[in-house]
Amino acid sequence: MTVKAPAIATSRNPATGEVIDTYPFVEAEELPVALHRARRGFVQWSQTSPEIRCATLDRMAGLLLRDTERLAALITAEMGKPVTQSRAEVEKAARVLSWYAEHGAKMIADVPTSIGPAAHVSYRPLGPVLAVEPWNFPVWQVMRGAIPILLGGNAYVLKPAPNVVGCALAVERLWREAGLPDGAFSVLNADNDVVSLAIEDPAIVGVTVTGSVRAGSAIAAQAGRAVKRSVLELGGSDAFIVLADADLDAAVEAAVQGRFHNSGQVCIAAKRIILDRTVAGVFTERFLAAVGELPVGDPTQETTYIGPLARDDIRREVHAQVERTLAEGARLLLGGQPVAGPGTFYQPTVLADVTPEMTAFREEIFGPVAALIVAEDTEDAVAKANDSQYGLSASLWTGDADLASRVAGRLEVGGVFINGIAVSDPRIPIGGVKNSGYGRELSHFGVHEFTNVQAVWNHTLSNEGAAK
Repeated sequence: MTVKAPAIATSRNPATGEVIDTYPFVEAEELPVALHRARRGFVQWSQTSPEIRCATLDRMAGLLLRDTERLAALITAEMGKPVTQSRAEVEKAARVLSWYAEHGAKMIADVPTSIGPAAHVSYRPLGPVLAVEPWNFPVWQVMRGAIPILLGGNAYVLKPAPNVVGCALAVERLWREAGLPDGAFSVLNADNDVVSLAIEDPAIVGVTVTGSVRAGSAIAAQAGRAVKRSVLELGGSDAFIVLADADLDAAVEAAVQGRFHNSGQVCIAAKRIILDRTVAGVFTERFLAAVGELPVGDPTQETTYIGPLARDDIRREVHAQVERTLAEGARLLLGGQPVAGPGTFYQPTVLADVTPEMTAFREEIFGPVAALIVAEDTEDAVAKANDSQYGLSASLWTGDADLASRVAGRLEVGGVFINGIAVSDPRIPIGGVKNSGYGRELSHFGVHEFTNVQAVWNHTLSNEGAAK
C-alpha cells in the first residue's frame, strides 16, 4: 500500500535559494480540532471589555518593538525584503497597534439613536474570521487585518502564504504572550482543499482575503454559497498621475519610492506612471537617473534598497510580462532582465511608450517594473487612469488644489492621495472597487466589517418617555 507523504510548506531564502524550514499542512481530519480551538478562543475573547482588548493591543505593540530586530531578520530571510524595510514594517505594525489601543474603545462603543435613551446600536462580535493573507508584508499585512477584527471581539484564523509560515507562527506566539486567549489568533497552515473545508465549516463566520483576483473571486464564491460575509483586497495597477503644474522633484522622488519599495511587490505601488505630455520628458530623465542609483543586492545589508523577488515563479512571471510589453511596442529604458547568479533578483526596470493595449498597462506587474504612459492633457490622464480592471488607489500630483479635488472625484478607486504616495494608515480606510475587491480594512470601517450591528430598543423605556 502506498502511503501518501504529508504536504508541507517550504520556507526558502530568495536571496540564496537555501531552504530555511518546512511546515506540515493541516490535514482535513485535523481541521475540526483547529477550528474548535479558534471557537474556544473566540468565546473567551468576545466576553472581554473594550478596555481589556485595547490593553492587549498595547502590550502587543510593546512586544513587536522588543522583538523588532528578530522579526525583521525573519521577514528578510523568508521573503527577501531589504532589512531596513523589514524593520520599518514591524515598527509600523507596532504604531498601528498603539493607535488602536488609544482610539479603539470608541469604535466599538454603543451608539445612541434619535429615539433617545430607549434605543442604541451595539457592535457585537461574530466569531472566528478566516484570513487568507499574502507574503509581501508578513507582519504588517497580517496586523492590518487582524487588529480591527480582534478589536471587534472576533477570533482571527490566519492562513499564511506557504513561504512565510515562520513569520506567521512568530506573530501567533507574540499574541499569546500579549495575553490573547489561546486560539483567538491562530495559524492554519493549509492547502486550498482544507481552506475550502474551513470556509464551509460553521465555526468560521467570515473570510477576508488579500491576493489575486482569481483567488479572491474563488474564495468569495465559496463564502457566498455558505452565506458568510467577505472582504476582498485583490491588488491593483495604481495610477501615479503627474499633471503639468506638478512639483517634479517631489513627484520623481515619490514615484521611485512608490514603485520600487519592497522590490515593487506592493498592491498599492505606483505601477502606471501617467505623465502630462508637457512634463513627460523632464520627469523621465530625472526618474531614470534616480532609479539607476537604487542599490540592488543582499537584503541583509543596510544599504540595499532592492532585494530579490520572493519566489522564482514570481520572477519568471514578471520577466514574461516585460517581454510581452516590449514585443507589443514599448521601449526599454532601463533593466529588463533577471540578475544572473544565485537568488531571484530582477533588475529595476523602466518601460516607456506604454499604451493601453500593452501588458504593462492591462496587468498588475508585481515586481520592480515602472510603466511610463504619456497623456495629452488632464482629461486624457483621467481616462487612462480609469481604463483598468483595477480600482485600488491612485496618486495625483498637481499644484492646483481645486483641480486636484475635481480630478480626485472622477478617479474610480478606493483611495486618492494628492501630492503623496498611496499609503495604508489606521486613520483612513483602505480597499478598492472593480476587480480590486470590496469592503474596507483599517479605521472604524475595518472594525465594523466583521461585527453584528445590533439594534437594541427597550420599548418599556419608550413608553415611560411617552407617558411623561
